Amino acid sequence: MGLFGTTHFDDLNDLFVQQIEDLYDAENRLLDALPKMRDAAHSPELKAAFENHWEETRQHAQRLNNIFRQLGRDPQRETCAAMKGLIKEGQDMINATGNPDVKDAALIAAGQRVEHYEMAGYGTVRTLARRLGLVEAASLLERTLDEEGSANEKLTQIAETSVNAAAPVAAVTATTTFA
Repeated sequence: MGLFGTTHFDDLNDLFVQQIEDLYDAENRLLDALPKMRDAAHSPELKAAFENHWEETRQHAQRLNNIFRQLGRDPQRETCAAMKGLIKEGQDMINATGNPDVKDAALIAAGQRVEHYEMAGYGTVRTLARRLGLVEAASLLERTLDEEGSANEKLTQIAETSVNAAAPVAAVTATTTFA
């Protein structure tokens, strides 16, 4: 949904459905992107993290399918412009050249942007599900939210313990002074 689109909401249920459709599109786009990120990674640990998150992402999409069924709806995707942009940025990191450890750091940065977007989305729909009395949906969404947070923490751990430590650091010189 575009920020200034013409979507019409009469109640929170309309918003909930739209947000689930947006997340469903985001997860399906990510299913296509994660193998490319895995293949571009140099670090075996980072490759494994992307592979593991691909498996989790399949489960996230399946949970959204289950929520659609609970609502009596067929799964439907609403184009997630934010995920399209995040994946485009990730593609830029996949195509980057140079030191492989620095490239891995760039892939982690792209991956963490995706995780933070997903955490925001899943936190929102979980809260809406609770307000709507959709207890089972809220539970499924909470589980996905927890997994997104864990994936983000894993990327931080890989960055801090191996990838960033292996990447070369150039001397930084200050060219501007601030008063």
